[in-house]
Amino acid sequence: MVILFLLATIAVVLAVDLVAATAYVWTHVRHGLPLAQRYAAVPRALYVWASLGTALLIFAVSAFNVTKLGGSGAAVAEMVGARRVEPATREPLERRLLNIVEEMAIAAGVRVPAVYVMDAERGINAFAAGWDTTNCVVAVTRGALETLSRDELQGVIGHEFSHIVNGDIRLNIRMIGVLAGIIFIGAIGQFLMRSVRRSEGKSAGQILAVGLALFIIGYVGLFFARLIKAAVSRQREFLADASSVQFTRNPDGICGALDQIRAAAAGAAISGRYAEEISHMFFGQAIRVYFGGLFDTHPPLEERIRRVNPRFAPAPYRSKRSAAPLAGELPEETGAMGLVEPAGRRLADTGVAWGRSAADSAKLVGALDGAKVDYAARLIARVPAALREMARDAEGARAALVALLLGPKDEVMRAQLEAMKQAGAGALAERAARAAALTAVLSPAFHLTVVDLALPAIKAAPQAAKDELITALEAVINADRRVTVHEFVMLTLLRHQLAPQAKPPAADRNLADLRAEVLIVLSLIAHAGVRTDATVQREEALRAAMVAGAKEMGLPVEAPPGALSLDAVSAALANLKRLRPLEKARLVKGLFAAVSADGTIRVIEAELMRLVGAVLDCPLPPLIDAIDPTALAL
Repeated sequence: MVILFLLATIAVVLAVDLVAATAYVWTHVRHGLPLAQRYAAVPRALYVWASLGTALLIFAVSAFNVTKLGGSGAAVAEMVGARRVEPATREPLERRLLNIVEEMAIAAGVRVPAVYVMDAERGINAFAAGWDTTNCVVAVTRGALETLSRDELQGVIGHEFSHIVNGDIRLNIRMIGVLAGIIFIGAIGQFLMRSVRRSEGKSAGQILAVGLALFIIGYVGLFFARLIKAAVSRQREFLADASSVQFTRNPDGICGALDQIRAAAAGAAISGRYAEEISHMFFGQAIRVYFGGLFDTHPPLEERIRRVNPRFAPAPYRSKRSAAPLAGELPEETGAMGLVEPAGRRLADTGVAWGRSAADSAKLVGALDGAKVDYAARLIARVPAALREMARDAEGARAALVALLLGPKDEVMRAQLEAMKQAGAGALAERAARAAALTAVLSPAFHLTVVDLALPAIKAAPQAAKDELITALEAVINADRRVTVHEFVMLTLLRHQLAPQAKPPAADRNLADLRAEVLIVLSLIAHAGVRTDATVQREEALRAAMVAGAKEMGLPVEAPPGALSLDAVSAALANLKRLRPLEKARLVKGLFAAVSADGTIRVIEAELMRLVGAVLDCPLPPLIDAIDPTALAL
């Protein structure tokens, strides 16, 4: 893409030089001279300044657009006029869409993205956008919402989640800004041609000629922009289709969606003014172009269907497919509450055998597994319906998250609520006290699920409300002057998710550069892996985990820090964001080596690994789905 962008810039610069030289010849050189002599009379300074000016303009416009979008998926969704779906919506088709997105997000180990609908678009299409898994969005057209069955819509959303977990969204959103520069010259040409109406005489003809020339040059930029998008996106579309099948375990879902595009009058067409700029981000071919085989951003529908399921038969499928549900046809989802069994073992001491190597465990990053979708659906269904409803409203969601960490004993809860009031969160404390009746019966194994369900509503709230929530959680956790690992996971995850969005740090460090931070996180993982009831071999188990992790990362074995504070671990995780991508892979392998040094993975270790994955933008799916969460006690 970089090479093609530079070639495009050179082509546009040369074309502008030609227009500038022609304009100079037309206005300053005697017309009776031979053409070669007339162009030879053009000053070199004109070429230099035209070249520099054009190149600087292209790079400036590209930089401006990259900065304007800021990696924000919401900015892209708003740019195309999409409307955010409120988490508390009761509209059946929107509720169905949110349910699908929630299940897939939890199964993929990413936070539930904001969901948008392009109400004005009747074509069947969708896209995902954002800089990372923390601030991404998923948008679908009204046509997709009303036409596709649940299985087909799930196939489309699975395709978009592939783009999220495989990092395509960062590349795609960067391409929007970068390519804006090389097509901007054409926009200038259009502006000059429109301004002719306000000019008179000879100047009007000159302005029209220059504007037309720049408009034509714009097609040089458009040629390369489409070529770049086609070159980058096609193989990623094949990968996303395959990942969707892996995620949903239903090839007919995505094949059916592609077949519906083929059968629909509008197809996948997008009519909005920004369709060209973001055409590479959509699920289907959003714009019609000449020389489609060269410039199409997506492979042909027939080829995509054939690769997913060579035996797909459109006629039989269409005859038996379930229609998209109409308003009022969606049943209200209910589920049994996740009650804590009296005989349940402590959350920190519960685990299962872990037969994966460190390398195989690291491959779970970004993995899409249909079994995890089923598990996520079961987790969501076991959360009390009233608590799920509460999590869809910003105020209710904040109260629910605080209530999750309130102590089970009355005197402890009173002390925590009083600490909140002293911290200036009195109103939130009252709502949390009322919410405690719902969260008290919920096993801690459901807490991260509730966090994921609550985050979309909270992220839409003002920053002051987010800051008050963090302050309240800190007060609750510190009320008893001790922080459990589970409390640390909850607080750190929410801090990371609700902090004001900032430009990601440069990923230019290796593990040796951040050895102190690596040691802190490795030590936390190692300590979490030692059972609380272990007495005789505690030190041996701790050292074995440290040695296994350090060896996998190629670092010298060091003694673990004597004490780990919340602030020290949080700061270490923040610094580890600066690791290069392949260094992050080494870190994840090393942490998994420490986790599995004793051949098992415990629930608290799984929580920590998912926290590390969330902070480093290396999403991990639920690692333990062989334990009934309702059997885990406090």
